[in-house]
Amino acid sequence: MTKNKKLSFDYRYPSVEDLRARAKKRIPKFAFEYLDGGCNEDINLHKNTAEIRKVELLPYYLSEHSESKMQTKLFGHTYDAPFGIAPVGLQGLMWPNAPEILAKAAFEHNIPFVLSTVSTSSIERISEITEGQAWFQLYHPAKTEVRDDIIKRAGAAECPVLVILSDVPTFGFRPRDIRNGLAMPPSMSIKNILQILGKPHWALHTLRHGQPNFETLRPYMPKNLDLKQLGQFMDQTFSGRLNEERIKPIRELWKGKLVLKGVANEADVEKAVQLGLDGVIVSNHGGRQLDAGESTIKPLSRIAKTYGDQIKVMMDSGLRSGPDIARTLASGAEFTFMGRSFMYGVSALGNKGGDHTISVLKTQLQQVMEQICCQNTKDFPRHLVQV
Repeated sequence: MTKNKKLSFDYRYPSVEDLRARAKKRIPKFAFEYLDGGCNEDINLHKNTAEIRKVELLPYYLSEHSESKMQTKLFGHTYDAPFGIAPVGLQGLMWPNAPEILAKAAFEHNIPFVLSTVSTSSIERISEITEGQAWFQLYHPAKTEVRDDIIKRAGAAECPVLVILSDVPTFGFRPRDIRNGLAMPPSMSIKNILQILGKPHWALHTLRHGQPNFETLRPYMPKNLDLKQLGQFMDQTFSGRLNEERIKPIRELWKGKLVLKGVANEADVEKAVQLGLDGVIVSNHGGRQLDAGESTIKPLSRIAKTYGDQIKVMMDSGLRSGPDIARTLASGAEFTFMGRSFMYGVSALGNKGGDHTISVLKTQLQQVMEQICCQNTKDFPRHLVQV
């Protein structure tokens, strides 16, 4: 593994917002809106970032300070930065081969990459790229035999961490995706085809890599499904509502670290602790499931204060920059994850997008740490301005 990889990025795109603007120009509208949108009126989507940015940090300018270090130990592994790449479904829809591009960049930068069950590369391929360092996120299958087989495959692929998803008991109501034919069952309209023709670079790359498919699920899918049949298969295959009785057999079967993602309140964290889980990711699915819920930073602060000494507390949803990472760590998270930010990067810059986005975020976070005289990532809470 490459340690302390040299940072290099395209100076035309020094922020995630620049990458977002570039991505919007490069990929079809239906793909961009699938990536960029939330649910219902997008209230929680925007609230996530806005409320993270209300957090203020306290600098100590006259403190003795040598060098700030981003290295963060998590589950026995020392990562080169306190952030990772969150699981995103249908990554290959936004940019061909996206999960492999991002997994390779994550491995080279020594940060975690989390593969979704419904992404477009297989567990085995991503494990090969990352030499068994990638995490895997499980959408809970309806059939026990499918669940157990996927978990065994993740174990055989040497995934160190299994993430189980709790915040998709139903599919979010996403008006853009419904208009664009990306609901279940999906459909491809003349409008979508015209959008593809308007993005020839994306179309050629997609043609070269082939139509994106749910590669991890391929062994369980009947062959030659049309779009309507695919929708029926997805509805029949997954039962997203978790409970204690569904988690217990997973805990017994999985011998590695087990993390619950989608936590939004203290009661669910208490159950996670009782069930012997190793970590939780405070998340609202990037604002894609419940528009009327809290932003992630609010429950994070409460959960970290109450349970931070009993279980690893992490967070995703709404982070878009190095300062956002710093604010979240100061609020009590031990680690952070981002999904859209990295997909903007790979959609904007293709094969270079993962490396570039990680380099930007590392550079931004290092500047914040040096500015406030924060020696290590675990010291961020002492820089939190208490409201």
